[in-house]
Amino acid sequence: TKRINGQAMQKRAASTQDRMSTITKKSIKGFLKRNLFVLLTIAAVALGVMLGFALRPHNLTLREIKYFAFPGELLMRMLQMLVLPLIVSSLVTGISSLDSKASGKMGMRAVAYYMVTTLIAVFIGIVIVIVIKPGKGHRDSPVASSGTIEPVHAADAFLDLIRNMFPPNLVEACFKQYKTVYKKTIHTKNVTVALSLTDSLNATEAETVVEMIPVSGSSNGVNALGLVVFSMCFGLVIGSMKQQGQALRDFFDCLNEAIMRLVAIVIWYAPVGILFLIAAKIVEMKNLAEVGGQLGMYTVSVIVGLLIHGLFVLPLLYFLVTRKNPYTFMAGLLQALITALGTSSSSATLPITFRCLEENNRVDKRVTRFILPVGATINMDGTALYEAVAAIFIAQVNDMELNFGQILTISITATAASIGAAGIPQAGLVTMVIVLTSVGLPTEDITLIIAVDWFLDRLRTTTNVLGDSIGAGIVEHLSRQELQSQDVEVGNSVIEENEKPYQLICQKNDSVKHRNSETPM
Repeated sequence: TKRINGQAMQKRAASTQDRMSTITKKSIKGFLKRNLFVLLTIAAVALGVMLGFALRPHNLTLREIKYFAFPGELLMRMLQMLVLPLIVSSLVTGISSLDSKASGKMGMRAVAYYMVTTLIAVFIGIVIVIVIKPGKGHRDSPVASSGTIEPVHAADAFLDLIRNMFPPNLVEACFKQYKTVYKKTIHTKNVTVALSLTDSLNATEAETVVEMIPVSGSSNGVNALGLVVFSMCFGLVIGSMKQQGQALRDFFDCLNEAIMRLVAIVIWYAPVGILFLIAAKIVEMKNLAEVGGQLGMYTVSVIVGLLIHGLFVLPLLYFLVTRKNPYTFMAGLLQALITALGTSSSSATLPITFRCLEENNRVDKRVTRFILPVGATINMDGTALYEAVAAIFIAQVNDMELNFGQILTISITATAASIGAAGIPQAGLVTMVIVLTSVGLPTEDITLIIAVDWFLDRLRTTTNVLGDSIGAGIVEHLSRQELQSQDVEVGNSVIEENEKPYQLICQKNDSVKHRNSETPM
């Protein structure tokens, strides 16, 4: 019996070992199949960095760098091509599929989340820059600017933001934004001057006055804010039309589905594009030794702030609301986050963010279609944090002590300016002017941070995309009740529609029976 038991035990052990080996093979295959995009993209980033540093000693000319970056430029163009129809179709279908009460509640939750996270980001930025003090010490020589940035008054910038919400021409909004420009006017003004103190006679003198008058202008780039506002209103109207608006709803739904299928094709090219984008930027980079100690500390301050916000604050918010593991949710977003790092544009990353949330994290399409386009336009946590850090860094470099009121002004204008920042590379530099002018800091000092901005821009874009995605997860959890009740209503209406033909048949049969019973034998 001992021998038989031993043989049985050996057989069991062998069978479990076989099972384990098949499980590991299957699981490895499944893991590779599921995460192939992510693994290819991570490999592309690593290869891009290595290739960039390998080519640096060859001192390529700007023309050669431009040619080298061409595959990366193609990726940007492909993604930007999909952004416009994606924003319009996803918002129209997202809002028209919700009833006005559900979309209103969802909108309120989204806005509350955007405001809270942006204010937290600004607060983190201010605390870190005050603690680390990167701008203290002797001023480093300013880095030469590659391009001039026109100063804009804060009031005009906010008015431009409101003007861009209501574009007069929707076709123009697809490629242009409203931007205030200043026109110099010289006019004479008559001033009354007393001839002497004792004399009652007065004389009038002509005085020339130079005035900068704001006039309407435009800048290149999609007016995403205007398209978002129009699409939301259009979606609400289609939703209120019920059956009458069904044809339009089906059209936008079909358009959205077609764009997502195009994204599935483009996504295979993304690793190649990211590789060349990152490598070209590293080759183009100025000599790192020239970047002084102050600028190095400033870079560290921004990175620490973004890491705290992205790896601790946002996941903590997600956990407190949903009671789920935030890091498994973030693991599903890896492809989108790496694409944001490569492209440094939250709008260009939008198609891939949709795909990650809907396919990997199973977030309801009605939520993603509503939340993501709005988030990519107005929710910029990383940009707000960076602008607060940069403004206080420039004040420290100029030995200016900021009082509490000025720091409060910076936090408010950084929050507002981040809403107005376009989801394009280095849009934060333009809105930086608003923050600096609000507290009287020299706008020409933006040239100090241009040297490292290309790198920080990628990191803050990644934080922006993460903030939008976690917002979609939180809003879906909070809106679950409305979404479920809507599903029940849709189910009931479908059952009613299906029952109608059956009821008609029953009525016909009853009437035939009634007639047959009435006919005399």
